[in-house]
This record gives sequence, structure tokens and C-alpha cells, in this order.
Amino acid sequence: MKLVTYRTGNQECLGIVANKQVYDLHNCDPMIPGNMNAFLQGGDDAMKRARAVEKKLKNHQINALTENNYSLLAPVPHPTSCRDGYAFRQHVASARKNRGVPMIPEFDQYPIFYFTNHNAIYGPGEIYCMPDHFKRLDFELEAAIVLNKKGRNIKAVDADSYIAGYMIMNDMSARTLQMEEMLLNLGPAKGKDFATVIGPWLVTPDELAPYKVACKPGHTGNAYNLEMICRVNGIEVSKGNMADMDWTFAEIIERASYGCDVFPGDVIGSGTVGTGCFLELNGTGLLNDPDYQPQWLQNGDKVEMEITGLGLLENTIVADDTGWSILDLKK
Repeated sequence: MKLVTYRTGNQECLGIVANKQVYDLHNCDPMIPGNMNAFLQGGDDAMKRARAVEKKLKNHQINALTENNYSLLAPVPHPTSCRDGYAFRQHVASARKNRGVPMIPEFDQYPIFYFTNHNAIYGPGEIYCMPDHFKRLDFELEAAIVLNKKGRNIKAVDADSYIAGYMIMNDMSARTLQMEEMLLNLGPAKGKDFATVIGPWLVTPDELAPYKVACKPGHTGNAYNLEMICRVNGIEVSKGNMADMDWTFAEIIERASYGCDVFPGDVIGSGTVGTGCFLELNGTGLLNDPDYQPQWLQNGDKVEMEITGLGLLENTIVADDTGWSILDLKK
């Protein structure tokens, strides 16, 4: 099942994709809430009702009108929180090699994450960036989940049942700001808090069952053979696979829920797939060729991220009309 949030007029609506069309889920079943946050709080009961609607739509048993004039928003436009993990060993090892430091052994001991700005969520469409963001502006190719159950001290073996669905995530990064502040061993903050992109829709786990594979040895949780690709202005710059996650989403949930509550509407990213950002690609390129020309995102660039089963997320980078710079405020 594919669920979307879309805008028609001035209204945000919860939609379902069926027969290659978008339908208002609340209009199809008034017992289903009209927005994603309330729907996720409904847990398994809300999912069950939505699946019944999907079945009736596919069998043409509901006389529902399709939405024709709408724009897609982030599937979860108002997350209760947003964490981002660090699950792909290849990305971590390559990034550290490019900096001339050895692989950190703690990566293989426990999964980590950081909190990012859950009020700076984008969906398909334009992403507005400030002048300082364009000083080494980067994409990060990731997958993400959203929860639809409250939990605490969740064990990894049980954690997949808390996942409502999967999405593509682009963890936008302003590398100059990020590297500057992390010299003080705190962050990332301003280098990350301006835009996190998710979409184009929320795909429920049952749709990914044909792609399910075994997770890495010694790990616990579901894993999926889903090809991940990023193109910038039509040129492929990154390619990986979600099955390469060393730490599973279940294990990240286990750590995230230790000693605290997680909630319906919490979004969690996988972290960057190997080759999944210009920072890594530029570092590897310069390591192998001193004449390599680094690349960063520019105003007007079109970024396309595609993951098998999760769809195609398209964005255009737009420069905000201002000259305001916080980098200029340094003492």
C-alpha cells in the first residue's frame, strides 16, 4: 500500500494510491483520519481500514473521485521527531579513509543516530537554500521509516512491527557549516537543520515482501534488496543497495527506544549508502587523482533519487533571495 500527503487548494489531505490514481482516504472511509499524523496514531487498526479501502478501490467497489489537481507533500509532513542513523559500513569506511584515519571499531559494536530538525521537512519539489548552504551543498542518498506505535525499550526482534512504512530520504547537508561546527565536537546542527527530504510516498512493509533478504550475519531485523540511485541533472552520481545496511532499522529502533519513548510519527533515516554523497565521492576521487574536480550541488540543479519499490523522489535546488550569511559573523 502506498500512502501520500498532498495539497489541494489550501488543504493538506491524506491519500492512497490505487489504480495509478490518488484518492482521498478519509472520503473513502470517514473512520480514517484526514491527516497522516492522526492516521499513524491509529496504529494497526488504521492500517487495516486503509488496506480494506485499497482492496475495494482496486476491485472498483467504491465510487470514489480521483484527485486531479494536487501537489505531493512529504508523506509525513509533520514528524513527531526525526532521527538519522549511520547504518552503512561502506560509507563510513570510505569517508574515514578519505580523511586518512582508520575505520573506527565502535561502528561494529552499536548503531548510532542523531536528531535533525523535524520542522524542516520537504517533499517532492523545490528546496530553498541560503547562501551559506551553497558552500559545499550536498545530497545524501538514504531510506527512511516512520513508526505507528508508541514503545519503550523495544527489542530488535520485535521492532519491525513498529514500522508503518518506508520512504526515500535525502539528508541535505551544507558541508562547510557542518565541518566548521563539528570541530567543537558537537553537531551536526546548522549543516543539517535546513532541509530533510522524504517521499514521494509511504510504502507499507507488505509491499516490500518480495524483496526481503537475510540481514547481515550477527544482526537482527528485516532487510530488503532495493537498488538505490541518485541522479543530478540526469547524470547518475550514486548507486547502492538497501540490503547493504549493516545495522538494521530494527536495531536502530532498539537503541533509539532504550530508556525513552518513541512515538507514532517518528521518522528514522538509514544514514548514507556507500557512494551516496558528494563528500564521499569527492574524497575518493581526489585520493585516486589529484586533478579530480570536486562537485557540489548548485542553484537550479535537479536531484532525482530512486529506490526499488519506494518510487522516485524529485527535487530542484533553489537559491533563497538573500545575501544573509552566518559564516560572515565569525569572530
